[in-house]
Amino acid sequence: MPSMIDQIRASKLPSNMMQFAARGALQVPAAENIEILVHLALHNKVFGELARMTLAGWDEKACLTVVSDPKAPREVLTYFIAPDNIRPKLLPSLLENPSISEGELITLTVSALRETIEAMLKSERVRSLRGVLEALKTNPYVKKGEVEELDRRLKPQVAVAAAPVPAAAPAEPVAAAVATRQVAAEVETKTPASSEGPAAVGGEAEDDREVLTYLDEHASEIAAEGDKPFQPIGIVELLGSDYFPVTQEQSISSAPAANPASTPTGAKPQAGTVPKKSSAPGEPRRENTLQRISHLDVKGRIQLALKGNKEERSILIRDGTKVVALAVLDAPKIADGEVEQFASQKNVLEAVLRQIPLKRRFMKNYVVIRNLVFNPRTPLDLSLSLMKNLLVQDLKNLSANKEVSETIRKLALKMCKQKMEDSKKK
Repeated sequence: MPSMIDQIRASKLPSNMMQFAARGALQVPAAENIEILVHLALHNKVFGELARMTLAGWDEKACLTVVSDPKAPREVLTYFIAPDNIRPKLLPSLLENPSISEGELITLTVSALRETIEAMLKSERVRSLRGVLEALKTNPYVKKGEVEELDRRLKPQVAVAAAPVPAAAPAEPVAAAVATRQVAAEVETKTPASSEGPAAVGGEAEDDREVLTYLDEHASEIAAEGDKPFQPIGIVELLGSDYFPVTQEQSISSAPAANPASTPTGAKPQAGTVPKKSSAPGEPRRENTLQRISHLDVKGRIQLALKGNKEERSILIRDGTKVVALAVLDAPKIADGEVEQFASQKNVLEAVLRQIPLKRRFMKNYVVIRNLVFNPRTPLDLSLSLMKNLLVQDLKNLSANKEVSETIRKLALKMCKQKMEDSKKK
């Protein structure tokens, strides 16, 4: 008799049995249940969403036994190592499993967050894979000290693989870091003054240290961006087209200007006309905040993100250049209320939403957590990991929120019912 998974692959089970399978309710061993759920999640259009939701809440001990086994089904291992399905407690075992290919680990590295990076740096197997170490160096969440450690690990392998070079050029990230220090003074003169008023000398010095530290830690990313101009996400819809920079010469009226000499003294202007004030030749045009920001280069925008005021931060958080947008979250003056707004915005980079939970201060704010989960732009894996922190009423509201994915809504309803039952038992 064919096994249950074989019958499901052949679509020989009735609809009600398929639904039981998607809920993990079949009376089969745990390993086979997981294999069935993964198959449905990947290949079944009808029950795939339900299967993914079931897997998200599946018992971790059972999953750990499966992902630790080198003989586990290839499809199961591929599913759990995918960036969207990573579960922190399973990750160490997955990293050490020899059946996970180096290519899959490199793919994971590209979008890895701090928790994943820390687990990878502790893994003996990862530390022995040159390709994965090279990929880790390019991840923006890897700290400067960790990059140096990765370089030290890679050096012996480079020495064996390549002939010695008489005079090696400095590494690009190091050269970029030196360059950022050299231009720091120039950036100061390019950046418009903050409208929050003059700060104390000590505060300015602290802000300058923050800027230099950020420029050093992200030197390679800044160098990669080059002279990328300011490209806001969704600013036109938010502030209107009139908020953008205007041309230097603008036509005011198609009619010729009146000659003052031809107007009799004491004569009144015609009814319905309003005298227009003309700016003096050479007088600088007044610019709004967005126009001033649009003139800055990447380094100038980073400095403004770290030292600017609330209005400037609210614009720069939407910068299409990731290294600039993330600098806003490192600003010393940023308030919790600002982060609450950022967490709910749909016109920010995904990297911004992923960075917010990495700041312990922000995660102490319940509103930030709730706004992230309710934000349809928040990545699914991040929302799933934060949902357990929501209160019953918010879970109930989330289950009826049509903007978020069906997986989130169904899991929210399940968690809401579970919490209500637990409170009744107490």
